[in-house]
Amino acid sequence: MMQIAQRTIGPEHPPLVIAEIGINHGGDLEVAKTMVRLAAASGAECIKHQTHFLEDEMTDEAKTIFPPNADISIWDVMQSCALPAEDEVALKDYTESLGLIYLSTPFSRQAANFLHEIGVPAFKIGSGEVDNLPLIRHIAHFGKPIIMSTGMQSISTLSRSVEILEEARVPFALLECTNLYPSPPEIVSLQGIGELKQAFPGAMVGFSDHSIGPTMALAAVALGACIIERHFTDTRHRSGPDISCSMDPAELRFLIDRAGEIHTALQNPKERTKAEEPVYRFARSSIVADRDLEKGHLIGEKDIWARRPGTGEIPGFDFDKVVGKRLTRAVRRNTQLAWPDFEQPEP
Repeated sequence: MMQIAQRTIGPEHPPLVIAEIGINHGGDLEVAKTMVRLAAASGAECIKHQTHFLEDEMTDEAKTIFPPNADISIWDVMQSCALPAEDEVALKDYTESLGLIYLSTPFSRQAANFLHEIGVPAFKIGSGEVDNLPLIRHIAHFGKPIIMSTGMQSISTLSRSVEILEEARVPFALLECTNLYPSPPEIVSLQGIGELKQAFPGAMVGFSDHSIGPTMALAAVALGACIIERHFTDTRHRSGPDISCSMDPAELRFLIDRAGEIHTALQNPKERTKAEEPVYRFARSSIVADRDLEKGHLIGEKDIWARRPGTGEIPGFDFDKVVGKRLTRAVRRNTQLAWPDFEQPEP
């Protein structure tokens, strides 16, 4: 199990659906608050932001690097979308005033220190920072739970980062993730959920989804993901590098509701339920005579059959037990047979 603020995370609990507003607000606090409000109205329990202090996060070389999903440099993307520190404090306060958990991803040591100082209950580490060992070590030393996405990594390349978390003795979760925005199903790895569970049994395992639509996220829940993270926006009629793979309020509500249903069904063993009994009584079969038979007749396979309803004494699965028995009375075709209709062996 893993505890973040008031929320317990684990296989026995419905998956935690994290609505990541990230940088979708474009640097506008009021837009960010609107997104949080709409996420709360859609049933969200947790909001995730991104905390960017550019001077501590990147060097000038970043001004020449253009992400595949943007037409400006990564520096310019983050500069246009980052909230000032005072605005992020206001966003956190607003989120928590609505009863939601506020998390954020620090992309630098300064961001990690800032988030710790303002009292986030846990940290999210993005896929790009999974092999940033000094940053992971720095975040882990705060002793708070950590959720770490694992996109662009293999089990072997993850091992050292996981060792740092284990050495720090912090509760942690690993999210299977594919870092293409959006991610087509041809490159999404649902197998990765099971592989993470097997390789790192001490971790909670979840899924950070960059595909379009809820299909992959819901499949991940069925495979046992305890956390689902997806980008969220108030409307997709916005520009931004993450909008294409973001869910809107209706889609968030759908994901939360369906994920809860799948989790409920995952708790049920393979057995006939009490609710099925009335159906079972008519849907199953009973052994009947398949033709008119005389008293004293020795039953062969061609003399009997199994037909609905299941209200007879001898169920269809006892067909072979009837073969070879002798009738104590004459019966007509389709008569439901009972054990007293046959001679009983001598004691």
